[in-house]
Amino acid sequence: MRECEAGDECEGRRGLRARFRLRRHGAYAFLPWLILGAGALSHLVQGATPNPWLGGVHLLVFNALYTAVVFRAFDELRRTSRSTLYLLGAMGVATYLVALMYGGSWLMFIPLLSLACGTVLRGRRLIVLLAVLSASGAAIAAWEGDLWNAVSIGYGTYLSGLVTATILSLSRTVVELHRTRQELARTAVERERLRFSRDLHDLLGHTLSVVVVKAEAARRLVPHDAEAAGVQMRDIEEVGRHALTEVREAVSGYREESVGAEIERARSLLETAGIAVWVDREGPPLPPRAEALLSWVVREAATNVVRHSGASRCRFAVSMAADGTARLRVTDDGRGEQEPDGATGSGLAGLAERLGSSGGRLRTGPGPDGRGFTVVAELPVFPVDVEEAAAEERAVGQREARTVVGS
Repeated sequence: MRECEAGDECEGRRGLRARFRLRRHGAYAFLPWLILGAGALSHLVQGATPNPWLGGVHLLVFNALYTAVVFRAFDELRRTSRSTLYLLGAMGVATYLVALMYGGSWLMFIPLLSLACGTVLRGRRLIVLLAVLSASGAAIAAWEGDLWNAVSIGYGTYLSGLVTATILSLSRTVVELHRTRQELARTAVERERLRFSRDLHDLLGHTLSVVVVKAEAARRLVPHDAEAAGVQMRDIEEVGRHALTEVREAVSGYREESVGAEIERARSLLETAGIAVWVDREGPPLPPRAEALLSWVVREAATNVVRHSGASRCRFAVSMAADGTARLRVTDDGRGEQEPDGATGSGLAGLAERLGSSGGRLRTGPGPDGRGFTVVAELPVFPVDVEEAAAEERAVGQREARTVVGS
């Protein structure tokens, strides 16, 4: 168990490191700034620095610490670790030690220390530290009697750390935006795949049920009534052509349906299976969004009635409540069985997700008297949608009136 937990922790650390890691070669851009210590190195070579062995050790130690800190800054886990702060502290001790001992060109290590702090620290802690470094560097230079150098050291120290932190923060933001864009693209692809799979399930499930029912009816009618059997075969052909059109529309994402048209197709299917159908519709017309979503419910519910219910009667009720909720209720008098479909994202489960994504809900269960099965779909409709639907209905009525007058 400990190995598993340790492995999970390691995976999490690797994932976080991969997520926040900038390009490693970006650290090399900060190494040329070590040239600020060229003056101190020149003094060592010329013998102008007392205790040159101490100055040489400082150069080696400072350069090693600076390089380690800069490379750690490009790895988020190491940048925020305590060991990196210890390295910064060691750099600070080494910097102020030689700054107080030698002064002059050795003061240029204070802006280098500020730059290293800018690669690691962020926020208020960095601002306070930069202020301390700038003030102390300027004070040491002023104590030596060089006021112009004091201004240069103070200004350069503050600016180097602030600019460095700003550039690295912007770089990380750009990296995160790029990764977010990639993640959004992957999410869009997954959502489109899910939509396509749901559409195909609902389309083909209903269509194949219609074909099976009408084919069985045609087979029974052939010995007794060839003409009626031919009607059923023609219906099968029409259903197949309509299914091809629907599949093409589903693939392109432009499939639009209405509850009324879907109920009429469901009526044909149910009556062919020997199930009596009643339709109740009241209230204002539904907006296109509600029509499209509820048509899926009609299709799936009718398919389930034929496949699993064993019912003899089925009722569809479509209404618009006073609170602006579009409601569809499908009831039957069958065995009260729901579809035997345990796959997530298909059947009634898929319909529940469709409605839920638009603020609606799907309820299923026994009928009012404890018999049969009931599917209730509710979808909130915005006033703007209702007005658009009413305006569209008036426009259709006007076009029909002009057609009648013109004829």
